[in-house]
Amino acid sequence: MKLHFYIARRFLFSFAAMLMVLGLIFVLLDMVESMRKFDAAQIGIPDIIELTLLHMPMWIYRIIPLVVILSTIWMFLSLSRSSEMVVTRAAGRSALITLISPALTVFLLGVVLLAVGNPIAAATSKKYERLAAQYKGSSASVSSISKEGVWLRQGNEDGQIVIHAASSDLGGTRLRDVTFYSFSLKGTPTMRIRAALATLQPGRWALRSAKVWDLGKADNPESEALTHPAYWIASNLTEDQIRDSLGKPTDISIWDLPAFIDQLEEAGFSARAHQVWLQIELATPFFLVAMVLVGAGFTMRHTRFGRTGMMIMFALLLGFGAYFIRNFAQILGENGQIPVMLAAWTPPIAVIFLSLGILLHLEDG
Repeated sequence: MKLHFYIARRFLFSFAAMLMVLGLIFVLLDMVESMRKFDAAQIGIPDIIELTLLHMPMWIYRIIPLVVILSTIWMFLSLSRSSEMVVTRAAGRSALITLISPALTVFLLGVVLLAVGNPIAAATSKKYERLAAQYKGSSASVSSISKEGVWLRQGNEDGQIVIHAASSDLGGTRLRDVTFYSFSLKGTPTMRIRAALATLQPGRWALRSAKVWDLGKADNPESEALTHPAYWIASNLTEDQIRDSLGKPTDISIWDLPAFIDQLEEAGFSARAHQVWLQIELATPFFLVAMVLVGAGFTMRHTRFGRTGMMIMFALLLGFGAYFIRNFAQILGENGQIPVMLAAWTPPIAVIFLSLGILLHLEDG
């Protein structure tokens, strides 16, 4: 147990040091990128620092697999150079037994990151996008999902229109049981329109069975309301704007994601991307364990055997390859080409078994 605790402490030290180094590099690069992206006349140094600090949690959360594999390589190279791995093997410890402590440590670390780090990264990322959109002078979102249905917003030089619908199709371009609320630039309501169906066409909404209440001119809007079999309302919304503003999976906490998926499905939208992201997040501790096994598989050998640089290169290539395969499987899952569970869980499990095979061949074979 003392040896297990010793290796776990060495791994945590390597992990913390590597995280600090990469975090410092990120802060410098992101500050330079923010200075380039935003207008210097509208944003100052304190605002840039705020944006950088808000962006940092999500960025660090995404590179945790890279930090894990680099810290694993660093730790085992240090143990090999100091001959501690030789002593460990001479004491009767096999490679797999030695890897129990770092693998268990990184698994628990992955659980903590999933339970605590994910909500923090999601909250700061959402605030970062809102502030970035504000500094750019654009709108961060035009739609939202709630238990009451779908809410959309569009605006122009004449005022704002708020749209509420009971349900929608997968793309958000066909709304059922929909109501349009029109407001002037001063915020006063001017018109209310209720329709059985609204279809988004280029530059307009096409309404069917629409009832129109003129709230700005009529003394009795209900008595003077008009019903139209077909009605059109100008719109500057597009299908891409509606879909992108529903909420990125990365901007939603892992604790709120299941309920948000249910709301999306009840509203009629496709929640496949959110389902894939949820399963990928749940598989993150296992993927981190796979990164430890990949890094250890090529660096547990003693440095006197030579080819250390080549072994490090192999470990990094396999680690980046596993990361690429996971992202590729995520895209396939979001597009519906493979099942959600297959897209999320196959890459980490496959990498774990591949790494175990390499370890058994190189160390205990």
